[in-house]
Amino acid sequence: MLIEFFLKVKQGGVPVSVREFLTLLTALERRVAFGSLDDFYCLARVALVKDEKYYDRFDRVFAAYFKGIVEAEELTVEIPEAWLRKLAAKILTDEEKKLVESLGGWERLMATLRRRLAEQKGRHQGGGKWIGTAGTSPYGAHGYNPEGVRIGQPESRHRRAVKVWDRREFRNLDDTVELGTRNIKVALKRLRRFARTGAPEELDLDDTIRSTAKNAGWLDLKLVPERHNAVKVLLFLDVGGSMDDHVRVCEQLFSAARAEFKHLEYFYFHNFLYERVWRDNRRRATERMATWEVLHTYPHDYKVIFVGDATMSPYEIVYPGGSVEHTNEEAGSVWLGRLLAVYHNTIWLNPQPESVWDYHESIRITREVLGERMFPLTLEGLDRGMRLLSKSR
Repeated sequence: MLIEFFLKVKQGGVPVSVREFLTLLTALERRVAFGSLDDFYCLARVALVKDEKYYDRFDRVFAAYFKGIVEAEELTVEIPEAWLRKLAAKILTDEEKKLVESLGGWERLMATLRRRLAEQKGRHQGGGKWIGTAGTSPYGAHGYNPEGVRIGQPESRHRRAVKVWDRREFRNLDDTVELGTRNIKVALKRLRRFARTGAPEELDLDDTIRSTAKNAGWLDLKLVPERHNAVKVLLFLDVGGSMDDHVRVCEQLFSAARAEFKHLEYFYFHNFLYERVWRDNRRRATERMATWEVLHTYPHDYKVIFVGDATMSPYEIVYPGGSVEHTNEEAGSVWLGRLLAVYHNTIWLNPQPESVWDYHESIRITREVLGERMFPLTLEGLDRGMRLLSKSR
């Protein structure tokens, strides 16, 4: 069984060798992991995966291969308290949700949260006022409110929170993912401007023939620098939250862009552009780059491509402090405006269907700031976007 699993891991794109497989077998013989699928998963990942960037591929193969296998260590188990609390989570009908009103604006929402933090003394569940769980209060977890602050809940359920009071972990996009279609790369090829730079290493056949003929047949090789796509691109990728629904198509675009553009710089952001961006989601809390530094590092001739669904609370765009994850001193629209003032060739690719854009206030605001330079992340939208970027040199 493990030989087949080893082959599946290799087929899944993880560079694993027989030596690592033998290490795993030796560890199993010595009972480093025994009787627990979770322990075996940890052991197999340590033994077989030598670079953390392949963790996601390994996880997908492991989940697919061992699907349906459950542990049978004990016939009776203790149900964790966290599970029981989630069972109490409110499942409201559409009619019931309409009865739950928001507090009526950003300032009032945050002012009320400060009062609740000062007044509340204990844990609450099922209510509509205090910070708690399984209720209709704007503050807490595993309940419902059309406009609230999520506290103590690891994942989004209704995607209505305007602020998240927990640290969240995002993963990097895989830039080597196999494309489902090569048409994305074909669309990106419209954004090309070739130039020959660097050392002369490529044979110029026509000039060689011409020079050889002039030398009465004496071979005279002529070399030229290799042709490269001279277009320079800044790629900003929205990650986490509602963008989890669009990871696959974003990975395809990211992979195609890495292959197509020699001069490509990329950064991640969450929901909207603020004073900081980052290159590695695993280190986004410690290794961030100031947006001002980006604007002063890369010249104005870079083409800028944003990739994001622009689906968020409008507060995140127009209000200082409106970011869902941190307190931003200046509104996101201010930072996007500064970027547009430097990089005139900017577009936004949105994985949300164009047919639903009018139903999201945040998308409408983003389009206004961009000057209607938003395109759907489809082949047709990519083609339109690349045509616009390629018009100005």
